[in-house]
Order: sequence, then structure tokens, then C-alpha cells
Amino acid sequence: MQLQPIIATRAGLETPLITDEEAGALARATVNLFKAWQLTDAEACTLLGDLSARTFARWKEGNFGRIDRDLRMRMAHLMGIHKGLRYLFRDPARGYEWLRRPNETFGGASALSLMLRGEMSDLADMRRYLDAERGAW
Repeated sequence: MQLQPIIATRAGLETPLITDEEAGALARATVNLFKAWQLTDAEACTLLGDLSARTFARWKEGNFGRIDRDLRMRMAHLMGIHKGLRYLFRDPARGYEWLRRPNETFGGASALSLMLRGEMSDLADMRRYLDAERGAW
């Protein structure tokens, strides 16, 4: 049997780029989401990759400035988490409470405490968990 060559394929973008306009909309939505989740400014800054308190204060005033790629992806994950919670809980308040409630699945920790470890992968993992719980796989 003779080996056959593998035909190379060009790599493509797996996820589309988030435009500057979309990043601004994500930032506005994120500020509103954090209000709904009743996060402290310190918690918000941690979820946003250790964003400075001063920068977050400007965000709350509607001044977003330049938003880098890492921050855009963090906000996209947060919106995915929010979407997952809204699918799982008819009453938004129950979903927001779930974030802070100890959970056996997470070894007794809350979802929020896991996300507050600060790594982008923590947000991605929580998003995947919620997607799997709602049967999106």
C-alpha cells in the first residue's frame, strides 16, 4: 500500500473579529449586566481581566476608549454566560442568584467565585458548562 499525500488546506478564522463598534456595544451591555448581577467594582474589574478601577469608573460613565482583543473576548464570554443563564432560568433573578449560590458541581464553590479566579479560561469554561446544561451540544 502506497501512502497518499495530504492536501494542505488554508486555515480560516474560526471566530469572527469583534469590530470596534461591536466592542463598544459589548462594553455598554457588560456594564448593564454587572449592575444586574450586583457585582462590586472590584469583582467587575477582575472579570474584565484586572481592568483598573479608574477605567471601569469611566466605563460606567459611558467612556470606553480603546478595547483590546483580550477584553473583547472576555466580554463575549460574559454575554454567552448571561445568555446561558437566561435560557436556563425563566426568571432572570434566579439566574443571577445562581451565580453566587454554592454549587455541588463546582465542589461547593459558586459559579461567580470560579469566574473570579480571573483567567479567560475560567469564563470560557463557565460558558461551556452552561451551554452543555441547556443542551447546546
